[in-house]
Amino acid sequence: MTVRSNLRTLADARGLSIREIARDIDYRFESVRSMYNDDTERYPRDLLTKLCVYFDVEIGELLTLQKGDTL
Repeated sequence: MTVRSNLRTLADARGLSIREIARDIDYRFESVRSMYNDDTERYPRDLLTKLCVYFDVEIGELLTLQKGDTL
């Protein structure tokens, strides 16, 4: 099982760019980009908090557990 970021889906559904999100939540562009592209290995708590508040979602909607993948 692998944890996957759902940020791309959330952003695309609202027509938001990575740069817009990073600016709106006042966070480093590279960190937001990494999560958008599902390249993040460790998720900073403050980033997760800001994104959940920004998109008005629960953590389970931002991060998903994908079965079948191995670590």
